[in-house]
This record gives sequence, structure tokens and C-alpha cells, in this order.
Amino acid sequence: MALLKRSRTQPDDGRMTLMEHIRELRSRLIKSIAAMVVATAVGFVFFDPVWSFITGPYCRLPQAYKITDGNACSLVVHGILDGFIVNLKVAAIFGLVVSSPVWLYQIWAFVTPGLYENERRYTLTFLGLAIPLFGAGATLAYFTMDRGLSLLLSLVPENAIPLIDVNAYLGFVLLMLLVFGISFLMPLLMVFLNIIGVLRFRTVAKHQRMVIFLLFVFAAVATPSQDPFTMLALALPMVGLFYLAEVIMYFRDKKRDREEAERARALEEELDGPVQTREQAQP
Repeated sequence: MALLKRSRTQPDDGRMTLMEHIRELRSRLIKSIAAMVVATAVGFVFFDPVWSFITGPYCRLPQAYKITDGNACSLVVHGILDGFIVNLKVAAIFGLVVSSPVWLYQIWAFVTPGLYENERRYTLTFLGLAIPLFGAGATLAYFTMDRGLSLLLSLVPENAIPLIDVNAYLGFVLLMLLVFGISFLMPLLMVFLNIIGVLRFRTVAKHQRMVIFLLFVFAAVATPSQDPFTMLALALPMVGLFYLAEVIMYFRDKKRDREEAERARALEEELDGPVQTREQAQP
């Protein structure tokens, strides 16, 4: 069975067999997992600075929302093995983020041979833009996380003590980073679909209001803290990036329509040329 994927080992038909496809996928997975394991080991060794960074949003909260035990940043651990599990989780989060350029490249290297040459050229550029955009979204989540936590903990009754579990806090942080980071990639995906001819500017412009409304709905549903500040912190940059993507799509479609009109005119002139010559040849 052959798959629609080009292969360097088969230049005659540009296809790979199923086993070759599986072997390449296995190779990409091994390289990605190896990079994650190495980065996770580094995160395990340097646990203390990584932990200080991750707990930064919680430590920025007012003292009234934290446990008063002489330590300004105390979280709760329930089980005996939770200490080791927390170390492993923090190292895994660090490894996943640090090794992202490697496994993103491996994913792209697996997909790229199935694309056309012009698509590979554009999408490789977008792969280089995706990492800083994801980092920008994650950075925004990190610096707005304490506002969301503060608003949520302010709802705790006065006679109740908020005992925040370490595992719950790590899950909250990871979800916030992923939601913000992936959300910042959506406008980039729009531009990519426009470049390969799947999505046109007039389609997006026709449903602009609905798209903006859905962006706010997505921000309200996707943010783990569910507070208005965090929702706006995610929705407003997404709307701004959406408008930027629209501008890029507008100029690209304008250029594409002009080139298509020129090609159509040139083809029409080429087809009309022989006809005019025959007419002139008649007595």
C-alpha cells in the first residue's frame, strides 16, 4: 500500500510504502521523545529555579490569600509521594516547553514532504513564527495569572482558608500557558490557509462580527480561571491578531487577483493571436 507522501528513496513515483511511512514516523517520535527526556532531566536537576518561576504568580498574590506560616508562598501537599510527583511534573513541564522547537520540527519534517514546494517555503516561515507567538501567549498568561487567582480567591468566605493543592496549581498553570499559547497561533493559521488558497479574505470579512464574538466566547470558556480580567487579557490580543491577519489576507488576495487577471489577459491575447492572423490571411 502506498501513501501520498514523497520519498527520497523512490524518485520515480514520489510515494512511500506503508512500512517506510511507519519507520519514518517511529524515527520522528524517538527523536522527539529523546529531546523531551533530556530536557526533563535538566529540569529535574534545576528544580529549584524552575519551581520559583512557576510559583511566581501565586507568590505575587496578597498575603491574605495565602497560608500564614512564616513563608509567603506555601502550597499544600497531601500524600507522602507527592513531593516526588511534584518534582517530576515540574521537570516534565519544563522539558515539554524547552524541547518544543525539536518536536515541532520533527512534526513538520514528517508533514513537509507531502506538500508542494511553494507551500513548504511559506510554512517553514510560519513554523519559525509559531514558536515566538506561542511564547508571547504563554508569557501573557504568566503575567496575568495572578490577577485571575486574586479574583477567584477573593470569593472565598472570610471564615474559610484557601488550601491550594500543589497538583491543582500545576494543572492550572499548565492549562493557562497552553490555552494562551495555542490561541495566539490561530491568526497565523488563518494566514497560512489564505496563502495555500483555502481561506479568502472576503469570506472572513463577511463573517467578521461573528468571528470576533466567537473569540470572546472562546476566551470566556477556555480560560481556566473564568474571571473577566483573564478573559479580556486573552480575547483582546486575539482580536488584535485577527485584525492583523485580515490585513495580511486582504493584501495577499489583492495581489493574487491582480496576478490572475494578468494571466487571464495574457492567455486571452495568446488565444486571440492566431485567430486574427487567419482572418488577415483571408482574401
